[in-house]
Amino acid sequence: MATEAESSLKDAFGKYADYLNNLNDKRERVVKASRDITMSSKKVIFQVHRMSKYNKEEVLEKAEKDLAAVTNQYVSRLVKELQGSDFWKLRRAYSPGVVQEYVEAATLCKFCKTGTLLNLDEMNATLFPLSDPSQEPLQINVLDYLLGLADLTGELMRLAIGRISDGELEYAEKICKFVREIHRKLTLVVPLMDDSDDMKKKMDTMLQSVMKIENTCYSVHVRGSEYIPTLGSRDRFSLMGVPDIEL
Repeated sequence: MATEAESSLKDAFGKYADYLNNLNDKRERVVKASRDITMSSKKVIFQVHRMSKYNKEEVLEKAEKDLAAVTNQYVSRLVKELQGSDFWKLRRAYSPGVVQEYVEAATLCKFCKTGTLLNLDEMNATLFPLSDPSQEPLQINVLDYLLGLADLTGELMRLAIGRISDGELEYAEKICKFVREIHRKLTLVVPLMDDSDDMKKKMDTMLQSVMKIENTCYSVHVRGSEYIPTLGSRDRFSLMGVPDIEL
């Protein structure tokens, strides 16, 4: 009896060890896919920041093609890796790439093209075709989406400052209104969320973004064109308290 019990226990430990090894291998592949998503999504965001009133359609068309490539090449790889598994166990491995960059890039492209927000259902709809219908599909959860949305406001702040530098005050004011509305709605939701420490920290940063856009738009109204930095100057961001970004 003792031998059978020992053998059964040994088999159980062996299966568990195999499970952990497979999970660790999967985590490494997921981290690699997430890293690729992060780098490629950053390129999409940088592409959007090249936009001006003279090349808007061309730049956005290129950004959308690049985003589609990120989805088809890297996000699809992540989906195939995680579908059918308890992907929530690996959330921390893929969340940075999907949340901080991919959601941010996708929502930024949608706003620049239509002036509207890409919602969570629309984002998840893009993942369904990548999944095997017979298995549970990977879906972006609410918290991850909201974290990405918070990061979006920082990019919109930079976009607004850039548009002001190019003399597009009306477009910057449109961005300001949009970011202010996102912040207003999230202030109603975030206090009710569990496990939202990261989100609460991002709310402070989001408020700073709103204030920077508002202050810059107000300064242009009060002081006129003398406040707008010279087009192409590297000081156009730093003069307004915004860190330089690589374009």
